Amino acid sequence: LCFLIYLRTFIYPFFTRGRPFPLQLLFFGMLFCIYNGFLQGYYLIYCAEYPSDWCTDIRFTSGLLLFLLGMGINIHSDLLLRQLRKPGEVTYKIPQGGLFTYVSGANYFGEIVEWFGFAIATWSLPAFAFAFFTLCCIGPRAYHHHRYYLKTFTDYPKSRKALIPFVF
Repeated sequence: LCFLIYLRTFIYPFFTRGRPFPLQLLFFGMLFCIYNGFLQGYYLIYCAEYPSDWCTDIRFTSGLLLFLLGMGINIHSDLLLRQLRKPGEVTYKIPQGGLFTYVSGANYFGEIVEWFGFAIATWSLPAFAFAFFTLCCIGPRAYHHHRYYLKTFTDYPKSRKALIPFVF
């Protein structure tokens, strides 16, 4: 968890291309990630009690598999997005490949799957709250990106959904 927070907060921003990112948003993003990491870590270290066979429990194994699947989708989608623009370019382009074949917000979908997997694996209220918060915050962003792509690009694939493949 700490590695993912570190990666998302300090490493990922240096690989993005396009318009400059406001320093204030970076600061608030870092503050949120630190707070959320503390909340998740504190709960897991000091509050959660798991039986000795928790690693074989269906909740843990299925949650871990979902988490890893979501993380893979998220990382792959971010890679595809970073490759859309050459250094110095700021124009929007249509994402292609991976889950972008099916949804406009493949990176968002991956992150939502990732955090719901974490919530299932830890079976904790703070993790479920964060997963729900993630869905509520980036789900609408995926929808708005989808509408923007449909309005901006005449050749945008009409069969793509906004967030959930084949559904929404």
